[in-house]
Amino acid sequence: MEDEETEAVLKTVGRQVKMWRESAGLRQAELGTAIGYGEEMVSSVERGRRIPQPDFLDKADEALGAGGKLSAMKKDVEEARYPKKVRDLAKLEDEAVELGAYDNHQIHGLLQTPEYAQALYAMRRPAYTEDEIERHVAARMARKTVFERVPRPLLPFVQEEATLRRPIGGRMVLRQQLEHLLEIGKLRHVEIQVMPTDREDHAGMAGPIRLLKLQNGKTLAHWEAQLYSRVISDPREAQILEMRYGMIRAQALSPRESLAFIKKVLGEET
Repeated sequence: MEDEETEAVLKTVGRQVKMWRESAGLRQAELGTAIGYGEEMVSSVERGRRIPQPDFLDKADEALGAGGKLSAMKKDVEEARYPKKVRDLAKLEDEAVELGAYDNHQIHGLLQTPEYAQALYAMRRPAYTEDEIERHVAARMARKTVFERVPRPLLPFVQEEATLRRPIGGRMVLRQQLEHLLEIGKLRHVEIQVMPTDREDHAGMAGPIRLLKLQNGKTLAHWEAQLYSRVISDPREAQILEMRYGMIRAQALSPRESLAFIKKVLGEET
């Protein structure tokens, strides 16, 4: 298990499924047949080793006559599916009045399509299992609710030109991703800027930057590279990154120019 919170939720759900199954007088194989899952899946869920799909809980609830008690656990299970670092980051994003990010290797996670995100996770090494890929993609897509939150946070992004041209997942996935950027960029609380490759002055050469300005006026930064991910709360360090991000935005194309640039790149891909 990746963290104790996830483990606790899955073990609780597993115990409930086992209790209702035994009360109904069914073996694991019989429950599996009744709900369309294998015996191994039922066993893994009961032992807290596998994360049950919502469909599993709904069908088990009906087959075991649990009266909605198993189905009611879907929300807890859904949240437990997300990696801990994603859950922690999502909590901070929920408190933010502004989220700023500069990315130089890939499209920022909040701007990604499901297909683009899946392609990224599929190329990770050591390789993820299909279940792990699905879990990470679902977690990333769940964070996109920040676009719909009221009051709307300000969401400025700066993308390196290379991220618009790198065919993650293939040309079709890239085209869909560029089209998505154009749609997202139309939102009044979203600003997408492009940092052209031909810029001589570039304040972001040290790598990606992610900033979160919270409702209490505090500014945090989130740093992620290779095997490490951490939140930077030291005011002095956050101030340096905020200064660099401001310079990056000033050096990049304006939001209007950037959308035109993305359209140009999309035209080259069709």
